[in-house]
Amino acid sequence: MGVAAQSEPCPRRYAHVAGVAVHLPDESRSTAEPATHDSGTRLHRGVIEQASGVERRHVAASGQTSAGLAVAAARTLLEQTGHVPPVIDLIIYAGVSGDAVEPATAHMVAAELGASCPVFDVRNACNGVLNAIELADTLIAAGRYRTVLIVGGEVASPAVRRQVELDADFATAGPSCTVSDSGTAMLLEASTVPGVLGHRFCAGSARWDAAVLPVTRSVSAGYPVGAFTVEPAGPAVGVHELDRSVLRAPLDERGLDWDDMAAICVHQASLPSLHTFCEAAGIPLGKVAVTIAEHGDLVASTIPVQLHQAVQSGRVQRGDLVALVGVANGVSAGTVLLRW
Repeated sequence: MGVAAQSEPCPRRYAHVAGVAVHLPDESRSTAEPATHDSGTRLHRGVIEQASGVERRHVAASGQTSAGLAVAAARTLLEQTGHVPPVIDLIIYAGVSGDAVEPATAHMVAAELGASCPVFDVRNACNGVLNAIELADTLIAAGRYRTVLIVGGEVASPAVRRQVELDADFATAGPSCTVSDSGTAMLLEASTVPGVLGHRFCAGSARWDAAVLPVTRSVSAGYPVGAFTVEPAGPAVGVHELDRSVLRAPLDERGLDWDDMAAICVHQASLPSLHTFCEAAGIPLGKVAVTIAEHGDLVASTIPVQLHQAVQSGRVQRGDLVALVGVANGVSAGTVLLRW
């Protein structure tokens, strides 16, 4: 009687970040110049820079779309990593900006790239990319996909408030004057070695109305995006109420601390809010890749741009630990821990 052959156990699959790429529009504008709004109110020279720490922001050219910016970054990334669209198993679009209510902007990206894989959008304000990494990691580990392309294209500048009637209005309109346009792409691949080491998120949705970029229905214009309005203290209060121990959880589970990171990429809406958040969360500012002054509020592209700059500068090299810390309107926050 023969002995049945025993099959070799399948090696465990992990997600590994193969690369990250960024595409920034050619035009950038200084926030130090005075700005005249449609109402005729003239903001004083330097008021935006003084309040936010933003010196410059990127502005998409007329006709540039969210999908187009994402495609530009994706093409750069695919060329750098030696991939072609047919080997991409899944595309996740994770930008705040999108080019239609329906269909998913990911379809437009896939069509431009010549990809025929499944696609979908993930939207969670500025935490969309981190949530997409969590999904990609889970799907790769489950054996569903081997290569997942995460893209985003932010055309945020149309949301700038163009009417500031009184000085008091600047508190709610000011944050919109710092937003910046960009395209980013990240490629995650299946690996036998862990790359995405952990992730943890939390939310306090009762504060969702503290910062809103509405979509309003219009018979003549369809579903235009309204102006971005922030209740001055609302987002900060919402973040303060979150369980900030969640941010350390992926590190604590592995006996690590913030000082073990080669770089920490933290979402940045302004320089003062970055400093306040890091102090409250115990994140050492010296470890943070700061981009807010030079590039403005890049919305969901903020963390990929920081990671890209840290890698390009040599600050992060293969094998290094990196923490991606997101905080977003809604309110939500979370950390993704990577071994680059």
